[in-house]
Amino acid sequence: MRDGDLRQLLTLAAEDVRPSQPAAAAWERAHRVRRTRRAVGAVAVAVVLVAGGTTLALRPGGRPAPVAPATATANPVPSASPVQRPPDQLTYSGGPLARLAGPPSTSLSARPVHRAVALYQPVDPNTGAAGGIRVLGDDGVVRNLDVVTLGPTRDAAGNEATALKSGNLSPDGRLAAFAQTDEVVVVDLTTAAVRRYPLAGYLEHVLWAGDRLLVGDDDTVYEVDPSTGATEKVPGVSPWDVVTPDPGNGSGVLLTLTGVEQGLTLSRWTSNDVGTQRLDFRALPAGNRVDEFYGRGWQRGDEVARAGWLTTGTTSGVEGVAVVNGETGIVTRLLDLGREGRSKGCCEVLGWDADGGVLLRYSAGGLIRWQPETGAVTGVLAELPGQVALAW
Repeated sequence: MRDGDLRQLLTLAAEDVRPSQPAAAAWERAHRVRRTRRAVGAVAVAVVLVAGGTTLALRPGGRPAPVAPATATANPVPSASPVQRPPDQLTYSGGPLARLAGPPSTSLSARPVHRAVALYQPVDPNTGAAGGIRVLGDDGVVRNLDVVTLGPTRDAAGNEATALKSGNLSPDGRLAAFAQTDEVVVVDLTTAAVRRYPLAGYLEHVLWAGDRLLVGDDDTVYEVDPSTGATEKVPGVSPWDVVTPDPGNGSGVLLTLTGVEQGLTLSRWTSNDVGTQRLDFRALPAGNRVDEFYGRGWQRGDEVARAGWLTTGTTSGVEGVAVVNGETGIVTRLLDLGREGRSKGCCEVLGWDADGGVLLRYSAGGLIRWQPETGAVTGVLAELPGQVALAW
Protein backbone atom coordinates (compact mmCIF):
# COMPACT_ATOMS: atom_id res chain seq x y z
CA MET A 1 0.00 0.00 0.00
CA ARG A 2 1.45 3.39 -1.00
CA ASP A 3 1.97 6.13 1.58
CA GLY A 4 -0.67 8.26 -0.15
CA ASP A 5 -3.25 5.48 0.13
CA LEU A 6 -2.52 5.04 3.82
CA ARG A 7 -2.83 8.75 4.49
CA GLN A 8 -6.19 8.81 2.70
CA LEU A 9 -7.49 5.90 4.81
CA LEU A 10 -6.26 7.45 8.05
CA THR A 11 -7.87 10.76 7.12
CA LEU A 12 -11.18 8.98 6.54
CA ALA A 13 -10.82 7.25 9.89
CA ALA A 14 -10.42 10.59 11.65
CA GLU A 15 -13.37 12.31 10.02
CA ASP A 16 -16.22 13.50 12.22
CA VAL A 17 -19.76 12.26 11.59
CA ARG A 18 -21.86 15.30 10.81
CA PRO A 19 -25.62 15.30 11.32
CA SER A 20 -27.44 15.12 8.03
CA GLN A 21 -30.95 15.37 6.81
CA PRO A 22 -32.95 13.28 7.49
CA ALA A 23 -32.09 11.85 10.90
CA ALA A 24 -32.46 8.27 9.69
CA ALA A 25 -29.65 8.87 7.18
CA ALA A 26 -27.46 10.25 9.98
CA TRP A 27 -27.75 7.03 11.94
CA GLU A 28 -27.02 4.92 8.85
CA ARG A 29 -24.01 7.10 7.99
CA ALA A 30 -22.75 6.83 11.55
CA HIS A 31 -22.90 3.03 11.42
CA ARG A 32 -21.09 3.02 8.06
CA VAL A 33 -18.34 5.32 9.32
CA ARG A 34 -17.84 3.23 12.45
CA ARG A 35 -17.49 0.11 10.31
CA THR A 36 -15.08 1.97 8.00
CA ARG A 37 -13.02 3.16 10.96
CA ARG A 38 -12.66 -0.40 12.26
CA ALA A 39 -11.66 -1.65 8.80
CA VAL A 40 -9.19 1.21 8.28
CA GLY A 41 -7.68 0.61 11.70
CA ALA A 42 -7.10 -3.03 10.82
CA VAL A 43 -5.45 -2.07 7.51
CA ALA A 44 -3.24 0.51 9.20
CA VAL A 45 -2.05 -2.00 11.81
CA ALA A 46 -1.36 -4.56 9.10
CA VAL A 47 0.77 -2.08 7.15
CA VAL A 48 2.77 -1.22 10.26
CA LEU A 49 3.38 -4.89 10.97
CA VAL A 50 4.56 -5.60 7.42
CA ALA A 51 6.74 -2.50 7.16
CA GLY A 52 8.45 -2.88 10.50
CA GLY A 53 8.35 -6.65 10.92
CA THR A 54 7.00 -6.11 14.41
CA THR A 55 5.07 -8.75 16.29
CA LEU A 56 2.32 -7.47 18.59
CA ALA A 57 1.34 -9.46 21.65
CA LEU A 58 -2.33 -9.25 22.60
CA ARG A 59 -2.95 -8.60 26.25
CA PRO A 60 -6.36 -9.39 27.84
CA GLY A 61 -8.34 -6.21 28.48
CA GLY A 62 -5.78 -4.04 26.72
CA ARG A 63 -6.80 -1.21 24.41
CA PRO A 64 -5.17 -0.52 21.04
CA ALA A 65 -2.94 2.53 20.84
CA PRO A 66 -4.72 5.55 19.35
CA VAL A 67 -3.97 6.38 15.72
CA ALA A 68 -3.13 10.05 15.19
CA PRO A 69 -5.16 11.69 12.42
CA ALA A 70 -3.32 12.66 9.30
CA THR A 71 -2.39 16.32 9.03
CA ALA A 72 -4.27 18.20 6.34
CA THR A 73 -2.02 19.63 3.66
CA ALA A 74 -4.44 22.36 2.51
CA ASN A 75 -4.24 25.76 4.17
CA PRO A 76 -7.23 26.38 6.49
CA VAL A 77 -9.84 28.97 5.52
CA PRO A 78 -9.46 32.05 7.71
CA SER A 79 -12.12 32.19 10.42
CA ALA A 80 -14.90 34.70 9.87
CA SER A 81 -15.47 37.63 12.20
CA PRO A 82 -17.30 36.69 15.39
CA VAL A 83 -19.89 39.45 14.74
CA GLN A 84 -21.38 39.23 11.27
CA ARG A 85 -23.99 41.07 9.20
CA PRO A 86 -25.94 40.15 6.06
CA PRO A 87 -25.28 42.03 2.82
CA ASP A 88 -27.47 45.02 2.00
CA GLN A 89 -29.06 43.13 -0.90
CA LEU A 90 -29.89 39.43 -0.91
CA THR A 91 -30.67 37.22 -3.87
CA TYR A 92 -33.11 34.38 -3.26
CA SER A 93 -32.53 30.91 -4.65
CA GLY A 94 -36.00 29.50 -3.96
CA GLY A 95 -35.51 25.76 -4.28
CA PRO A 96 -37.97 23.07 -3.19
CA LEU A 97 -39.35 25.12 -0.29
CA ALA A 98 -40.77 27.63 -2.79
CA ARG A 99 -43.48 25.07 -3.59
CA LEU A 100 -45.00 25.74 -0.16
CA ALA A 101 -46.17 29.16 -1.33
CA GLY A 102 -48.54 27.58 -3.84
CA PRO A 103 -51.78 25.71 -3.09
CA PRO A 104 -51.65 21.98 -2.30
CA SER A 105 -52.11 19.69 -5.30
CA THR A 106 -53.42 16.72 -3.30
CA SER A 107 -54.26 15.63 0.24
CA LEU A 108 -52.27 13.59 2.74
CA SER A 109 -55.05 11.00 2.99
CA ALA A 110 -54.94 10.43 -0.77
CA ARG A 111 -51.16 10.43 -1.06
CA PRO A 112 -49.11 9.93 2.14
CA VAL A 113 -45.43 10.85 2.01
CA HIS A 114 -42.32 8.72 2.18
CA ARG A 115 -40.96 11.52 4.35
CA ALA A 116 -41.81 15.18 4.74
CA VAL A 117 -39.32 17.92 4.03
CA ALA A 118 -41.35 20.70 5.66
CA LEU A 119 -44.69 21.70 7.14
CA TYR A 120 -46.19 25.13 6.48
CA GLN A 121 -49.19 26.97 7.92
CA PRO A 122 -49.85 30.24 6.05
CA VAL A 123 -50.92 33.26 8.08
CA ASP A 124 -52.48 36.35 6.50
CA PRO A 125 -50.12 39.22 7.44
CA ASN A 126 -53.01 41.71 7.45
CA THR A 127 -55.65 39.81 9.43
CA GLY A 128 -53.62 37.21 11.29
CA ALA A 129 -55.95 34.46 10.06
CA ALA A 130 -54.24 31.06 9.83
CA GLY A 131 -54.84 28.67 6.97
CA GLY A 132 -54.61 24.90 6.77
CA ILE A 133 -51.33 23.08 7.25
CA ARG A 134 -49.43 21.97 4.15
CA VAL A 135 -47.02 19.04 3.90
CA LEU A 136 -44.13 19.12 1.43
CA GLY A 137 -42.91 15.62 0.68
CA ASP A 138 -39.48 14.59 -0.53
CA ASP A 139 -41.13 13.98 -3.91
CA GLY A 140 -41.75 17.73 -4.27
CA VAL A 141 -45.54 17.40 -3.95
CA VAL A 142 -47.45 19.70 -1.56
CA ARG A 143 -50.30 18.04 0.30
CA ASN A 144 -53.11 19.38 2.45
CA LEU A 145 -53.06 17.95 5.99
CA ASP A 146 -56.68 16.80 5.81
CA VAL A 147 -56.72 13.93 8.33
CA VAL A 148 -57.12 16.08 11.44
CA THR A 149 -58.69 19.43 12.35
CA LEU A 150 -56.41 21.45 14.59
CA GLY A 151 -57.28 24.50 16.63
CA PRO A 152 -54.85 27.18 17.79
CA THR A 153 -52.86 26.62 20.95
CA ARG A 154 -53.81 28.84 23.88
CA ASP A 155 -52.55 29.66 27.34
CA ALA A 156 -54.50 30.11 30.58
CA ALA A 157 -55.03 33.81 29.78
CA GLY A 158 -56.65 32.99 26.43
CA ASN A 159 -53.74 34.10 24.22
CA GLU A 160 -53.72 32.06 21.01
CA ALA A 161 -51.04 30.94 18.58
CA THR A 162 -50.95 28.79 15.45
CA ALA A 163 -51.07 25.02 15.83
CA LEU A 164 -47.87 24.71 13.80
CA LYS A 165 -44.56 25.79 15.31
CA SER A 166 -40.96 25.12 14.36
CA GLY A 167 -40.56 21.94 16.43
CA ASN A 168 -43.59 19.95 15.23
CA LEU A 169 -41.93 17.82 12.53
CA SER A 170 -39.84 14.82 13.59
CA PRO A 171 -36.19 14.86 12.45
CA ASP A 172 -36.78 12.04 9.97
CA GLY A 173 -39.85 13.75 8.48
CA ARG A 174 -42.15 10.78 9.15
CA LEU A 175 -44.20 12.04 12.11
CA ALA A 176 -45.77 15.35 13.06
CA ALA A 177 -47.01 16.19 16.55
CA PHE A 178 -49.31 19.03 17.55
CA ALA A 179 -49.99 20.41 21.01
CA GLN A 180 -53.67 21.08 21.73
CA THR A 181 -55.46 21.95 24.94
CA ASP A 182 -55.56 18.78 27.09
CA GLU A 183 -54.08 16.54 24.40
CA VAL A 184 -51.30 15.96 21.90
CA VAL A 185 -52.05 14.79 18.36
CA VAL A 186 -49.52 12.62 16.50
CA VAL A 187 -49.88 12.16 12.74
CA ASP A 188 -47.98 9.44 10.88
CA LEU A 189 -47.29 11.25 7.62
CA THR A 190 -46.34 7.99 5.89
CA THR A 191 -49.75 6.37 6.50
CA ALA A 192 -52.00 9.36 7.33
CA ALA A 193 -52.91 7.65 10.64
CA VAL A 194 -53.81 9.91 13.58
CA ARG A 195 -53.31 9.19 17.29
CA ARG A 196 -54.65 11.40 20.08
CA TYR A 197 -53.20 11.20 23.59
CA PRO A 198 -54.91 13.03 26.49
CA LEU A 199 -52.67 15.28 28.59
CA ALA A 200 -53.78 17.83 31.15
CA GLY A 201 -52.97 21.47 30.52
CA TYR A 202 -52.95 24.38 28.12
CA LEU A 203 -50.33 22.70 25.98
CA GLU A 204 -48.47 24.94 23.55
CA HIS A 205 -45.17 23.34 22.53
CA VAL A 206 -43.90 20.05 21.14
CA LEU A 207 -40.26 19.12 20.68
CA TRP A 208 -38.67 16.04 19.14
CA ALA A 209 -35.56 14.80 20.93
CA GLY A 210 -34.59 12.01 18.53
CA ASP A 211 -37.52 9.59 18.79
CA ARG A 212 -38.64 11.10 22.11
CA LEU A 213 -41.51 13.58 22.09
CA LEU A 214 -41.66 16.40 24.64
CA VAL A 215 -44.95 18.27 25.10
CA GLY A 216 -45.39 21.20 27.43
CA ASP A 217 -46.96 24.38 28.73
CA ASP A 218 -45.81 27.02 31.22
CA ASP A 219 -46.09 24.63 34.16
CA THR A 220 -45.39 21.10 32.95
CA VAL A 221 -43.35 19.21 30.38
CA TYR A 222 -44.27 15.62 29.51
CA GLU A 223 -42.25 13.01 27.69
CA VAL A 224 -44.65 11.04 25.51
CA ASP A 225 -44.05 7.80 23.63
CA PRO A 226 -45.43 8.72 20.18
CA SER A 227 -46.38 5.08 19.49
CA THR A 228 -48.17 4.16 22.71
CA GLY A 229 -48.96 7.44 24.46
CA ALA A 230 -47.10 6.36 27.61
CA THR A 231 -46.30 9.53 29.54
CA GLU A 232 -44.03 10.76 32.29
CA LYS A 233 -43.31 14.26 33.57
CA VAL A 234 -39.96 15.97 33.02
CA PRO A 235 -39.52 18.14 36.12
CA GLY A 236 -37.97 21.59 36.05
CA VAL A 237 -37.61 21.99 32.28
CA SER A 238 -39.26 24.94 30.51
CA PRO A 239 -40.76 24.14 27.07
CA TRP A 240 -39.87 27.66 25.95
CA ASP A 241 -36.15 27.21 26.54
CA VAL A 242 -35.41 23.56 25.68
CA VAL A 243 -33.03 23.24 22.73
CA THR A 244 -33.91 20.77 19.96
CA PRO A 245 -31.11 18.18 20.21
CA ASP A 246 -28.95 17.05 17.33
CA PRO A 247 -30.84 14.03 15.91
CA GLY A 248 -27.57 12.11 15.56
CA ASN A 249 -26.74 12.49 19.25
CA GLY A 250 -28.20 9.74 21.41
CA SER A 251 -26.75 10.99 24.71
CA GLY A 252 -30.15 11.87 26.19
CA VAL A 253 -28.83 15.23 27.46
CA LEU A 254 -31.22 18.18 27.10
CA LEU A 255 -29.91 21.75 26.91
CA THR A 256 -31.76 24.89 27.95
CA LEU A 257 -30.86 28.56 27.45
CA THR A 258 -32.54 30.84 29.96
CA GLY A 259 -32.38 34.26 31.61
CA VAL A 260 -31.85 37.84 30.50
CA GLU A 261 -28.82 40.10 30.14
CA GLN A 262 -26.26 39.35 32.91
CA GLY A 263 -28.24 36.31 34.05
CA LEU A 264 -28.14 34.24 30.85
CA THR A 265 -27.31 30.61 31.58
CA LEU A 266 -26.82 27.29 29.81
CA SER A 267 -28.09 24.17 31.61
CA ARG A 268 -27.45 20.53 30.78
CA TRP A 269 -30.23 18.19 31.95
CA THR A 270 -29.62 14.46 32.39
CA SER A 271 -31.74 11.81 34.08
CA ASN A 272 -30.21 12.47 37.48
CA ASP A 273 -28.32 15.75 37.31
CA VAL A 274 -28.53 19.38 36.19
CA GLY A 275 -25.43 21.43 35.47
CA THR A 276 -25.77 25.19 34.97
CA GLN A 277 -23.22 27.78 33.87
CA ARG A 278 -23.33 31.42 32.82
CA LEU A 279 -22.87 32.23 29.17
CA ASP A 280 -19.38 33.43 28.32
CA PHE A 281 -19.02 36.35 25.89
CA ARG A 282 -15.23 36.71 25.99
CA ALA A 283 -14.84 35.28 22.47
CA LEU A 284 -16.70 38.33 21.12
CA PRO A 285 -15.33 41.86 20.75
CA ALA A 286 -16.01 44.05 23.77
CA GLY A 287 -19.52 45.50 23.82
CA ASN A 288 -21.15 42.57 21.99
CA ARG A 289 -23.50 40.15 23.76
CA VAL A 290 -26.93 38.52 23.86
CA ASP A 291 -29.51 40.31 26.01
CA GLU A 292 -32.33 37.75 25.75
CA PHE A 293 -33.22 34.71 23.64
CA TYR A 294 -36.49 33.90 21.90
CA GLY A 295 -37.83 31.12 19.69
CA ARG A 296 -36.52 27.57 19.58
CA GLY A 297 -32.82 26.78 19.93
CA TRP A 298 -31.32 24.12 17.65
CA GLN A 299 -28.26 21.98 18.31
CA ARG A 300 -25.74 20.64 15.79
CA GLY A 301 -22.81 18.80 17.31
CA ASP A 302 -21.64 21.04 20.16
CA GLU A 303 -23.14 24.20 18.65
CA VAL A 304 -26.52 25.72 19.46
CA ALA A 305 -28.11 28.42 17.29
CA ARG A 306 -30.91 30.56 18.70
CA ALA A 307 -32.44 33.93 17.87
CA GLY A 308 -32.39 36.77 20.36
CA TRP A 309 -32.05 40.45 21.05
CA LEU A 310 -28.43 41.53 20.94
CA THR A 311 -26.18 44.38 21.93
CA THR A 312 -23.61 45.04 19.22
CA GLY A 313 -21.18 47.85 19.91
CA THR A 314 -23.24 50.58 21.53
CA THR A 315 -26.63 49.54 20.07
CA SER A 316 -28.96 47.35 22.11
CA GLY A 317 -32.23 45.66 21.16
CA VAL A 318 -30.79 44.46 17.84
CA GLU A 319 -32.48 41.45 16.24
CA GLY A 320 -30.06 38.63 15.57
CA VAL A 321 -28.86 35.08 16.10
CA ALA A 322 -26.19 33.66 18.41
CA VAL A 323 -24.16 30.46 18.21
CA VAL A 324 -23.30 29.01 21.62
CA ASN A 325 -20.98 26.12 22.41
CA GLY A 326 -23.19 23.64 24.25
CA GLU A 327 -20.24 22.18 26.20
CA THR A 328 -18.53 25.36 27.39
CA GLY A 329 -21.26 28.03 27.25
CA ILE A 330 -19.02 30.24 25.10
CA VAL A 331 -20.87 32.44 22.58
CA THR A 332 -18.75 32.13 19.45
CA ARG A 333 -20.73 33.98 16.75
CA LEU A 334 -23.37 36.68 16.43
CA LEU A 335 -25.41 37.58 13.35
CA ASP A 336 -26.51 41.23 13.61
CA LEU A 337 -29.76 41.78 11.67
CA GLY A 338 -30.33 45.31 12.93
CA ARG A 339 -33.58 46.97 14.03
CA GLU A 340 -34.61 49.04 11.01
CA GLY A 341 -37.90 47.84 9.55
CA ARG A 342 -38.04 44.73 11.72
CA SER A 343 -40.90 43.57 13.89
CA LYS A 344 -39.99 42.41 17.38
CA GLY A 345 -38.99 38.75 17.44
CA CYS A 346 -38.85 38.61 13.66
CA CYS A 347 -36.07 36.16 13.08
CA GLU A 348 -36.62 32.76 14.69
CA VAL A 349 -34.13 29.99 13.92
CA LEU A 350 -35.68 26.98 12.13
CA GLY A 351 -32.74 24.57 12.26
CA TRP A 352 -29.41 23.66 10.65
CA ASP A 353 -28.75 22.18 7.24
CA ALA A 354 -26.31 19.38 6.49
CA ASP A 355 -23.54 21.84 5.54
CA GLY A 356 -23.54 23.75 8.82
CA GLY A 357 -25.85 26.55 7.68
CA VAL A 358 -28.44 28.04 10.03
CA LEU A 359 -31.91 28.52 8.49
CA LEU A 360 -33.88 31.39 9.95
CA ARG A 361 -36.75 33.78 9.40
CA TYR A 362 -36.13 37.16 7.81
CA SER A 363 -38.07 40.25 6.77
CA ALA A 364 -41.60 39.80 5.37
CA GLY A 365 -41.66 36.20 6.58
CA GLY A 366 -38.90 35.10 4.22
CA LEU A 367 -36.15 32.57 4.89
CA ILE A 368 -32.40 33.03 4.78
CA ARG A 369 -29.36 30.81 5.36
CA TRP A 370 -26.41 31.90 7.51
CA GLN A 371 -23.07 30.07 7.48
CA PRO A 372 -21.44 31.05 10.83
CA GLU A 373 -18.02 29.63 9.93
CA THR A 374 -17.66 31.80 6.84
CA GLY A 375 -20.09 34.66 7.50
CA ALA A 376 -21.98 33.99 4.25
CA VAL A 377 -25.67 34.95 4.28
CA THR A 378 -27.86 33.92 1.35
CA GLY A 379 -31.57 34.17 0.61
CA VAL A 380 -33.81 31.12 0.40
CA LEU A 381 -37.32 32.59 0.03
CA ALA A 382 -38.17 36.27 -0.13
CA GLU A 383 -41.63 35.82 1.35
CA LEU A 384 -43.43 32.96 3.07
CA PRO A 385 -45.73 34.44 5.75
CA GLY A 386 -46.78 31.98 8.39
CA GLN A 387 -45.19 29.17 10.38
CA VAL A 388 -42.65 26.66 9.04
CA ALA A 389 -41.30 23.41 10.51
CA LEU A 390 -38.39 21.66 8.81
CA ALA A 391 -37.07 18.10 8.94
CA TRP A 392 -33.30 17.99 9.33
